[in-house]
Amino acid sequence: MSNRVSAKPDLMVTHKLHKLLAQSGLGSRREMEDLIASGQVSINGKIAKLGDRVGSRDLVRVNKRIIRINTNERLPRVILYHKPEGEIVSRHDPEKRPSVFDKLPQLKSSRWIAIGRLDFNTSGLLIFTTSGVLANRLMHPRFQVEREYAVRIVGRLTPEQKSQLLTGVELEDGLAKFSDLSEQGGEGTNRWYHVILKEGRNREVRRIFEAVGLVVSRLIRVRFGPINLSPRLKRGMWHELDESEIRYLLELVNGVPSSGAIARKNSKLN
Repeated sequence: MSNRVSAKPDLMVTHKLHKLLAQSGLGSRREMEDLIASGQVSINGKIAKLGDRVGSRDLVRVNKRIIRINTNERLPRVILYHKPEGEIVSRHDPEKRPSVFDKLPQLKSSRWIAIGRLDFNTSGLLIFTTSGVLANRLMHPRFQVEREYAVRIVGRLTPEQKSQLLTGVELEDGLAKFSDLSEQGGEGTNRWYHVILKEGRNREVRRIFEAVGLVVSRLIRVRFGPINLSPRLKRGMWHELDESEIRYLLELVNGVPSSGAIARKNSKLN
């Protein structure tokens, strides 16, 4: 008489629907909860509810689109892209301007999520992932993940202006400041500075400088969290992280890496 268990384990294990949708690259967990609550998600033909769980054999649809759910904890995909000026970080633009998404490899059952945005006239590092969880972990204000920018202005900051930029200036959407500011030299009347923010409001770097009477003529994001913009990654080019690099990134993210010290010390992600 055999004592083997005949039940198939993969049919017994279920996972939270909103978590699996986020892992599929459709958005953050909160966005997926809103999507479910709005009645746009179904499981095996029935409208899903908040708190529903699914297994590997369940058929999940968002509106009419079938979502391939993988209940295994597979690694997300991550791409580093050097955005040039003159591209938008949006899939839809009434003006039909070039989009960063036009440059990325096509996905069949998920989508690329941009981790942070850059405006049309700003260049530098953009990170894309298929994981809404990873995107939320790097972007949400409560995690205070650093963004570092190279800024070119005409003229040199006065001590008073430096103090204002570091202590805070009042913008229309609240107080804003840099957590660090350092001079990087320059030629003629142009001076370069590196500044660090721990949030990502719209055009924030430019608006902070404008608040002290200065106009930014060039703006480049050179670091996001633990990842530096590699000099090997030329404008308009992208690099997809391999499995070891992704695991390393996830370890850093789980360790709350707000400083670029790790990224400067290790070249694994650069």
